[in-house]
Amino acid sequence: MPLLRPRRGLLRPGRGRWLHLPAHGGGPGLPAAMRRLLSGRPGVWDLPELPAIGGPLLENGAVAASQHAAAAAYGVDRCWYGVNGATGMLQAAVLAMAQPGQALLMPRNSHRSLIQACALGGITPVLFDLPFLVDRGHVAAVDAVWLERVLAVVEAEGHQVSGAVLVQPTYHGYAVDPGPLVALLHQRQLPVLVDEAHGAHFLPGIDPHLPGSAVHAGADLVVHSLHKSSTGLGQTAVLWHQGGRIPIEALQRSLSWLQTTSPSALLLASCEAALADWQTLDGRRRLKHLLHQARGLHARLRQQQLPLLATTDPLRLIWHTGAAGISGLDADAWLMPRGLVAELPEPGCLTFCLGMTTRPRLAAEMLRQWRALKASQPFEKALPPFTPPPLPLVASPDMACGKAWCAPCQQLPWADAVGAIAAEMVCPYPPGIPLLVPGERLDVSRVNWIEQQRRFWPDQISSRVRIVA
Repeated sequence: MPLLRPRRGLLRPGRGRWLHLPAHGGGPGLPAAMRRLLSGRPGVWDLPELPAIGGPLLENGAVAASQHAAAAAYGVDRCWYGVNGATGMLQAAVLAMAQPGQALLMPRNSHRSLIQACALGGITPVLFDLPFLVDRGHVAAVDAVWLERVLAVVEAEGHQVSGAVLVQPTYHGYAVDPGPLVALLHQRQLPVLVDEAHGAHFLPGIDPHLPGSAVHAGADLVVHSLHKSSTGLGQTAVLWHQGGRIPIEALQRSLSWLQTTSPSALLLASCEAALADWQTLDGRRRLKHLLHQARGLHARLRQQQLPLLATTDPLRLIWHTGAAGISGLDADAWLMPRGLVAELPEPGCLTFCLGMTTRPRLAAEMLRQWRALKASQPFEKALPPFTPPPLPLVASPDMACGKAWCAPCQQLPWADAVGAIAAEMVCPYPPGIPLLVPGERLDVSRVNWIEQQRRFWPDQISSRVRIVA
């Protein structure tokens, strides 16, 4: 049992710096109520859906009362706690927004769970491209000007969409004010789902330098991952609903398809504790302090010439390793055995999640590790710019995602797959953003670009691709 073996197991506490998810940082960032619960008699919290407890989809019991209280506290109509992560909530939201045969507008940086939901529900994703930052290989946040261009193409090409999805903030913490984006889509009578999995800490509205939450911008549905950007345990999430564009009954039905009938009482309690924490004076002060501390860390490291990228979210710290000629994947492999464990290694960057806990002496440790890493590398020439994906501004798969996924298929080398329809998703994880969606037709430029990505991600992208036979 390698997970539980006390001396060598992966779950041994105190192994280096927890600069990855969950955001509670291995326990210190958990709310006081959860720490008390977990310190009690083991297993006392492992309860079924007794009448007094209930569950997320039941109208009576403690869970229902807690959800109603959270919705009232944050100014929305309804909310549901989730124990299948943001994945389960996003998929339920998509299936509530569109019926089989309909289409949804969504960005290319949509999480793979959204594409999977489209396949499950017979929904067509109409995918729009994103501004690309060539120095680091990231997509930038979408602003209102970009979205206006997208909508103009959607209308000119005759795409009939029944709703829209936005991602705010990105995995790396790039974000804008979501208000104008939601307003543009509502002007066209489109309901809006916002994947705000990495932005739950925008919700309290305590920092004028952070963008507002999509909840306050009027989005119809918003999903927060409470373990990614709040103080929840792994798998905890919340789905917020407001307005009349999406029927409550459709959401309840979708949630019942994708959520367990035996939800963990511990995880439900964690949902409540995470959301309640920011309603207290102490919890709000703590979050303010963490944001202030993160900005100070960023400023100190920049002063010492560590190449950092600017992000909207100060709780994301991105080393631009490519500026020193170092792959983020190589940097991660070098740092991990030395006790500095990042969240997201990529070809040009290494992203750390500062999370919901204080980080004493982190600046000095990062500077020491960065200098040692640089000294271990033979070259310091910056990596060349990254190539944007060769994609139209708006496109949809040539074949339905679900049909392509389940169709008879064959595997071919990429070079031999030109003109074929993809029967699989190509998706390095993390971050879980698809480079190729089932049902898309492969042209020469797309194949050449994916071959280039394969050199960057040798362990995550195969030399062969499954295509529809």
